[in-house]
Amino acid sequence: MKMRSMLFVPADNEKKLDKARASTADVLILDLEDSVAAARKATAREMASRYLRETRGVRNSQAFVRINPLSEQGALFDLASVVGEGLDGVVLPKANGMDDVVRLGHCLDVLEARCGIPLGRTRIVVVATETAAAMLNMGGYARSHPRLAGITWGAEDLSAALGASSNREADGQLSHAYLLARSMCLVASAAAGVAPIDTLHADFRDASGLEAACAESRRRGFTGRIAIHPDQVDIINRCYAPSAEDLELARAVIAAFAAQPDAGTVGIDGRMYDRPHLVQAHRTLADAEATTASSASAQ
Repeated sequence: MKMRSMLFVPADNEKKLDKARASTADVLILDLEDSVAAARKATAREMASRYLRETRGVRNSQAFVRINPLSEQGALFDLASVVGEGLDGVVLPKANGMDDVVRLGHCLDVLEARCGIPLGRTRIVVVATETAAAMLNMGGYARSHPRLAGITWGAEDLSAALGASSNREADGQLSHAYLLARSMCLVASAAAGVAPIDTLHADFRDASGLEAACAESRRRGFTGRIAIHPDQVDIINRCYAPSAEDLELARAVIAAFAAQPDAGTVGIDGRMYDRPHLVQAHRTLADAEATTASSASAQ
């Protein structure tokens, strides 16, 4: 499942839903949570359900729905409305840990059986850092789950949970608690064997800032990013796809180790590469193949 770009779309906004049909985002996230006012929740559920049915097989992107937190009754109404044909996955916000993923998995088991769709088809992406308890339970994601496809993080809800007036320092950089949240998201994703998805870049007009943030994020190990505006999608897709230089180096590393199968290190153009570089080279080629397959299926 390719998840370079995950574009949020308010589920109660007809204009934005229509525009999203042509999006090049790998994943559309129809939002039933923060972007929908309480009085509009029922309407948003109906619109999301209809959109999933009507666009199945014709949209370019996978479709996930961000439900309301499991601590709220609305989450069950959300799931009952949207689980079925056309839904690829669920984004779980404000999770306190792996136990919430397991609980959501049980709900999906029942609803998939009700709908007659294959058990386990609906995947889960969890927002894993939005509560104080969540930060203390990040190690639990090492247990993983058959439905878990990715882990992402956010700083806004966490700052509210911590009682902070801001999640940034005076110089504009993230404060330590939120740097920890980002790092723990990356580590937990690796332990679970799922995609680490970086948080949003809030200024959707800042294309150069987004590109720089994506480049930094990818160097750290993130494989995708949340988008909040369609204009961000192409930048994110490009930044999280292997470049021509990445592919050239990956092929060279693989070829060098193939030529010296008993070597622990190899030299290429004056630089030494060891076995971890070989693992990364194979990962880069696999990522490129998945990107090509995703693009072909969207056409």
